Amino acid sequence: MTLLPIFLKLEDRRCLLVGAGAVALDKIGVLLPTGVRLHVVAPQARPEIRALAAAGSLEWIEKSFDISDLAGADLVIAATDQPEVNAAVYRASVERGIFCNSVDDIPNCDFFFASIVRRGPLQIAISTSGESPAFAQRLRREIDALLPDNVGEWLANLGEVRREILNSLPPGEERKRLLHDLAEDGPGLPASVPAALAAFSGHLDAPGKVWLVGAGPGDPELLTIKALRQIERADVVLHDDLVPQAILDLAPQAEIVNVGKRCGAKSITQDEINDRMIERARAGRSVVRLKSGDPLIFGRAAEEMDALRAAGIAFEVVPGITSALAAAAAIPASLTDRRSASNVTFSTGHHAQSHNQAPLRAIEDSTRVVYMPGRDLSLLAAQWLDEGLPADFPCVLVSRAAQPEQEVHSTTLGALPQAPPMQAPSMLIAGWAVADSAARDIVVDAASFSSTES
Repeated sequence: MTLLPIFLKLEDRRCLLVGAGAVALDKIGVLLPTGVRLHVVAPQARPEIRALAAAGSLEWIEKSFDISDLAGADLVIAATDQPEVNAAVYRASVERGIFCNSVDDIPNCDFFFASIVRRGPLQIAISTSGESPAFAQRLRREIDALLPDNVGEWLANLGEVRREILNSLPPGEERKRLLHDLAEDGPGLPASVPAALAAFSGHLDAPGKVWLVGAGPGDPELLTIKALRQIERADVVLHDDLVPQAILDLAPQAEIVNVGKRCGAKSITQDEINDRMIERARAGRSVVRLKSGDPLIFGRAAEEMDALRAAGIAFEVVPGITSALAAAAAIPASLTDRRSASNVTFSTGHHAQSHNQAPLRAIEDSTRVVYMPGRDLSLLAAQWLDEGLPADFPCVLVSRAAQPEQEVHSTTLGALPQAPPMQAPSMLIAGWAVADSAARDIVVDAASFSSTES
């Protein structure tokens, strides 16, 4: 069941509440502040509800429910202690096309009441689709404790400034940036448009900014909060080819440009990527250079930062979860298991093929992580065997770590050339630190050093 969260204007709308007990009283407390015209139908009522009726806050009709009570109602709540009455109210409401909530009866509900955090005009509504109102209330308490007390006053102030800005500045990137920057400032917002513009002066005509953002291994839930914020605010997203659509969808208003390459085939040069970043930033736009994993690990970030410095463009790096960590979690295995690995080395498939003259104990006392190992692993396996690594050295290949299509294949160094091709992005993790995980997935024949899936 997929629900649509909406906020309704109920002022002067007619709402029928069937029941006048403790549950009904809770709903009255939620409904009356909206300005709704509330009619309560029940043969008996709690003293508090009687007092509200006497004060003119609601109308109490002292009788049992009848279908005729639905006439003219825009909204209905069934809150009696008799399930059969609540069900009858719901059925009659549905027949007349009126939205109805039957309290604590999920099948007989068109909508659910949310647990609400309020700070002036700010409302945060939390719903569990009726599954656990108690859990929704717990979340409300936790969120309420996190919000500053003056956020409502600040938001009301921001609304006034926003309306003045919309009337004072023409549509465009400058106005959009000003509104976003004011929203980021938090409580303490300038009290007027002149003050806001004064605080923002020097930025309207200045170049934009480039954010080198790590998209992580591909799961949107593994983005950092800062990365998500910058993606959502971006005017332009220049992304690697391996950044999945689920993450790109987080920037619906941005210009999305693929500047990546696939399997070594370049569709754009690094200089062209640099030029696009600089050109768009100079036009006053917020540019996100979105890189798979972490931007500072095998992402050519150094070249891009040099180009931005030379062009005088402000930039900031937002780290991401590098794919090596996601691959280790997929196995799962610790890359630094103190019983077998005192260090970790990171390399690409090309640079991993190098001789190591270190003592055998030293070369085995390390977890090797190889980004983009390629499809033909024969040369890499031969190089490592020449270094002195044993043929039963555990190896695990991970494809699309932390994504729905994730695949894990365990093998040994001797059998590595026979490993099946893995879809990009893929990664090779090798070392005794992954031996336990590898052993769960393969059976190693010590004589031939071949492996098969168990």
